[in-house]
Amino acid sequence: MADAPDSPPSSAVPPAAVASALPAAEPDDPSTEPAAQDALLDPPRRAVERGDYGRALAQLEALAAAHGAASAFGGRLRLLMATALMGQGRSAEAAAVCRSLRACRDATLRAQARELEEVLDAPALERPREWSMTLPSLAELESLEGNSQPLVRRRRPKPPAPPAPPTGPTSPPWGLALLVGLVLVLTVLLGGCVQLETTLRFPAPGRLQISQTSLSASGHSLPWQRQLAAALQTTPLHRRQDHGLQTLSSPVLPAPQALELLGQSVATAAQLAGLELPPPQLQLEERNWLLGVRQHFSMSLDLRAVPALPGLDLHLHLEPVGPRAVRQAEPLPARALPGRRVVWTLQPGALNRLELRCWRWSRLGLGSLAIGALLALALLLQRLRLRAGFGLPELPA
Repeated sequence: MADAPDSPPSSAVPPAAVASALPAAEPDDPSTEPAAQDALLDPPRRAVERGDYGRALAQLEALAAAHGAASAFGGRLRLLMATALMGQGRSAEAAAVCRSLRACRDATLRAQARELEEVLDAPALERPREWSMTLPSLAELESLEGNSQPLVRRRRPKPPAPPAPPTGPTSPPWGLALLVGLVLVLTVLLGGCVQLETTLRFPAPGRLQISQTSLSASGHSLPWQRQLAAALQTTPLHRRQDHGLQTLSSPVLPAPQALELLGQSVATAAQLAGLELPPPQLQLEERNWLLGVRQHFSMSLDLRAVPALPGLDLHLHLEPVGPRAVRQAEPLPARALPGRRVVWTLQPGALNRLELRCWRWSRLGLGSLAIGALLALALLLQRLRLRAGFGLPELPA
């Protein structure tokens, strides 16, 4: 068995790096100009950079015989000579050349020679065996000419076939159903049951007032309540918090502004709950007949994307509204409450619609009508008096 030729020791410095680190030419020898000295060192330096260490040593040995180690030029060429010797693996000779530079008058060159000498004298590190690859000797290999027997290719055994799938009636996944039901129950219990009530008040023709109340069954404020109040902070709604009861109320607003605010609050609440609901359809039409205003209010809220969770109650209160004003309420009917109030329960998972038609009488119009009726009655009585022969009333004489 023959090993592949070893590479240079790991502690050795690359010759090209040492050659490039050599200092520039300094005028020291009076017999030779600095430019001429650099011209003498250029051929061996280029040979070292190419890896032609034998040619570089032949040129440097001739120059070293003419220039001693004490001069700066002699020190530079001996450093280059040590680099070439390192390239050939002659570390001992390179260290001897570095020791000869102890007599050099240039302190920088002496320091460089000392550092290079310390590197060369350092013990070589053992190279692990797995870093090299050992090739067998060709003489030890048997001749293949006599071995003309056909090679038998062994076949790998095939893996066993997978077992057949089970057959027969499939049992219901009761375990999965139980797990899903448990997760839903925990979600409801941890999230807390919420009761939402929206009150829509009609104080006067063309005016509306909104009040939204959310009550947590746990008796504590829910994160959803706080997020809803923060999202509607820039609106006219004012917040009032009493433990788990949160009330958002607005002042009396014009009808278009109030309906827009109601639609915004519904959309914000659905978004915070992670639901995608169509925008609610809210419309209020009014016609003034002097004696009163004929109002027509319609509302359509699509809650088909809301799951029917236990403890979730949605109510809409309308006041002052009588039960006869409700023309349509589906899928659940509206209920009358004392004090001209109507409550309508919204059903999750369904399309909820409500329609109202009622009169809002004007006090000014009714007063004018009453005054007109009294005047007409007075004129009628006076006319009957004249026809009866009593004549016009006279002052006493």
